Amino acid sequence: MVTSAHEGMHRIFQERPEILAPVFGVLGVPLSAKATVDAVTTDVTEARPLERRVDTVLRVGPSDGEDFLLAVEAQSGKVPSKEASWAYYIAYLQAKFGLPVLLLVVCQDRATAKWAAGPFDCGARGWTALRTYPLVAGPDNLPVITDARTAAKNLALAAFSALAHARSSECGDILEAISSALLEIQQTDPDSAEYVFDFLDVTLGKTPAGEKWMEIMSTFVSYFPGRGTLRETLYLKGQAEDRSAMILRVLEKRGISVPKDTQERVTACTDLDTLTLWFDRSLTATAAGDLFVEDPEIPGTSPEQA
Repeated sequence: MVTSAHEGMHRIFQERPEILAPVFGVLGVPLSAKATVDAVTTDVTEARPLERRVDTVLRVGPSDGEDFLLAVEAQSGKVPSKEASWAYYIAYLQAKFGLPVLLLVVCQDRATAKWAAGPFDCGARGWTALRTYPLVAGPDNLPVITDARTAAKNLALAAFSALAHARSSECGDILEAISSALLEIQQTDPDSAEYVFDFLDVTLGKTPAGEKWMEIMSTFVSYFPGRGTLRETLYLKGQAEDRSAMILRVLEKRGISVPKDTQERVTACTDLDTLTLWFDRSLTATAAGDLFVEDPEIPGTSPEQA
């Protein structure tokens, strides 16, 4: 069964393919930055009795060589039967598309990464008929990114850095760098910022790193129904005080001066929909007064505040 965390871990390749060049760089496999990337069907089922599906299959077109297929698998733990599936994926995709195939396994811990590196042999009586060598991305070869500027230049790689090093003492610094980068990138590329927020929210989950991420990102909310994310949690709890604090913190982080009357107006409001509207405006406001532009009469505030 594909879980939301499993889904989030490989969707980033499909929706943010720019990560491929730096990931290939840390793996020691050359790939031009101008490569084209297209999604390929992930269904490798040949007959009804057994269904097989690769997490992600991408057709990569380097500017300096022939196209190849990249099969991407997300692996959170050792599954002994998986090596046979990986060999099948490679052989099937090569036969179907007539292109070379590479397999990349993305791991969240060193033990899984060590196992996934293989090689995995298929043979008998001392003869090897097939050998599988996966490429592995994990905590041993993905960089620790703790600088906000570096994170901003490559959000996707920074997100994988956090995921790969989620169990290390440096994870908090990585997440801090990403949060600072998101505040900056939100202005120019809000879609990427929101995607990375959701990616980490889902993949880190209810782990110590996930709790740290929720704490750091209390100024960023993303509605992701049914997955226990911050906005959903705050809405269900009805904590208007926390929502107000988020708005004021965003303005502060963005270097916007907040007059006393603005602080009082925000903290006095008890209407969650209004606070949500003000929060959204705080992400792009150039002055504190922009929060209240074209506001109708606001429930939960006094007439003089509205």
